Order: sequence, then C-alpha cells, then structure tokens
Amino acid sequence: MEFVDGRPGEHGRMKTRKRRHIDVCLAEQVNYVGLTTGLERYALPYNALTQTSLDDIDVSTTFLGKRLHAPVLIGAMTGGAELSGTINRNLAAAAHQLGLGMMLGSQRIMLDSALGEQAAASFTVRDVAPDILLFGNIGLSQVTKAAVDHVAKALDRVGADVLAVHTNPLQEAMQHNGDTNFSGSMDRLREVADALDYPVLLKEVGHGIGAAAVAALTADDAEIPVAAIDVAGAGGTSWSRVEQFVRYGELRYPDLADWGIPTARALVEVRAALPDIPLVASGGIRTGMDAAKAVALGADVVAIARPLLAAAIESVAAVVDWLEPFIEELRVCLHGCGAQDLRALSNVQLSGV
Repeated sequence: MEFVDGRPGEHGRMKTRKRRHIDVCLAEQVNYVGLTTGLERYALPYNALTQTSLDDIDVSTTFLGKRLHAPVLIGAMTGGAELSGTINRNLAAAAHQLGLGMMLGSQRIMLDSALGEQAAASFTVRDVAPDILLFGNIGLSQVTKAAVDHVAKALDRVGADVLAVHTNPLQEAMQHNGDTNFSGSMDRLREVADALDYPVLLKEVGHGIGAAAVAALTADDAEIPVAAIDVAGAGGTSWSRVEQFVRYGELRYPDLADWGIPTARALVEVRAALPDIPLVASGGIRTGMDAAKAVALGADVVAIARPLLAAAIESVAAVVDWLEPFIEELRVCLHGCGAQDLRALSNVQLSGV
C-alpha cells in the first residue's frame, strides 16, 4: 500500500479515480438520455440574400481580456493522472495552434503540500501554449479563505490567467467520499474572489447553472463575486452518470443521471438575469451550428470537452482535426444567416421549432 504524507494511498486513490473518469468517459454511455441541450428547439434563420462574403466572416472575439481567433474554449477535463498530462498538453498545443482558450481539470490535488508538486506535471502546459487564455480550476467545496494561498500557488504554478470555480453538488453526491457540504459556499466564494488577484469564472460541470443559482449570486443586491459564468448545462456528459459508473460499476440511480437544466434554458435564464456578464455555453455543444445558436442566445463563447478526449489521447493533430471543421461550420452559419461577425450574430433572433 502506498503512503503519502502519512496517509495511506491518498495520491494513489486520487490518480486512480482520475484515470477511472477517463476510462468511463471513453467506454461507457455517459451522455444524458432523457434530456437534450434544448438547442434543437431553436432554428437559426437562413438568409438566401446574405450580403456577406464567407472569406471575410470574422469569428474572433475578446474574452476576459484575451483575444481568441474563435469563440471556443477547450473545456475542463482532467488532471492528476499520468495520462492526464498527455491529454492536457495535446489540448493546450492545439489551443495554441488555433488561437483558442483552455480550461484545466480540477487542481484539487495540487492544494495538498505533499501531493501538489507530484501532480503539477499533469497540469503544466505553458511550454507548449505560452499565450493561450488558460483557466485554472478548483471545486467550490475546496474554496475557503484558509486555502487562498494554496489556490494562488496552484494557479501561479501553471501560469493560469483565470480561476474557474466549479460547483457540482450532484456530482459530489454521487462520488465515493464526495464533498457534500455546500452550506456557506456563497460566503466562501465571495471571500476567495475578493482575496485572489485572479478573475473568477463560476461554472457547473454539466448539470446547469440557471435562475436559482443566479438568485443566490445576486441576493441582497450584493456585488456579483465572479467575472464570468459557464452555464455548463445538461444535454452532454452527465457527471452524475460518470460517477455512478466509477463508484458502482453500473447506473444505480437513472433519474439522478438525467437531472439538470438543459444548456439552452440555462443560457437564456442567466442572460436574462445578468445581461452584461460574460457567459460561456457548455454542455452538449457538438457542432458549429450549436455554437452559433448559443451565441445568438447570449453566450460570448462556447466550451467543448468530451468530444475531444479520444483525440487528445492520440495527438495534437487529432484535436486540431476535430476543432477546425467545428470552427468552419460556425463561420458558414454566420455567412448563411447574414451575420458578418459575432456581434451581428448576437443580434440574430432565433425562431422556435
């Protein structure tokens, strides 16, 4: 049995769980079954008399102070396991090549003084992606005022530009020995956001941030403690489903596996309540058309994760080969609906179908 800092197998258990997440996402049916993103309920209007030239369509944007060649982030996936290092470096190199942003997986393991340096290599990507918009990542359950220095060191260690704080009560409830006490989390989020010299993006992991969460963020007319929100809605990968396969080897609670706020609804609810905050649409974004609809519904950028997993294990080129057609389809969508750029697309009115 492995011992780390007096605790039997702590590092080994974390690495094993991280590797099991990867294996389950590659081998099992982890998509939502009873819920979709809701984007299929909207139609992007087609304009046969568009006055645009496809060659001149501009999908570049600025998000949280960094210029992106397209409104696309590679979503948070993994870290801590040996294979995670390969995945993250291939993803980061692809993001650098295409001018996109990237979120690292949870850096929780790096908060441990004994384990952090061992795990840091799996999150180290700046040598292959020196200029990308890079998000560090910590769970809301680990965000405490006492942990601020450790969080800052973990972000410094990987050269992050932004801290993504993921809130995932359903996933944690399904995880063996998960962090299930979210009481007081809003106060902790405010304290840490005030104490850190990093902008904070609040995100879910795939079950959705909607009106109820926004109400908590804006309670008592207090200043919103985050610089951006990733709605991370239901319709793509269900982390309740993933954790059940990891923990039980089977789907024990099917209703919980299909519980969440669909991505389109989450996006509409958050944008209506917070018209000016930068928004990421993730959760089941699979095509350039999905991305175009998301921008028209109020997203500033979209994020893609699991569809890139197998490609990231293979090579940088495989990731690029997946992303380039996605971005080209987005450009065609703008051209076909008569939008010269993303600002014009954001003013396009979608119709219901």
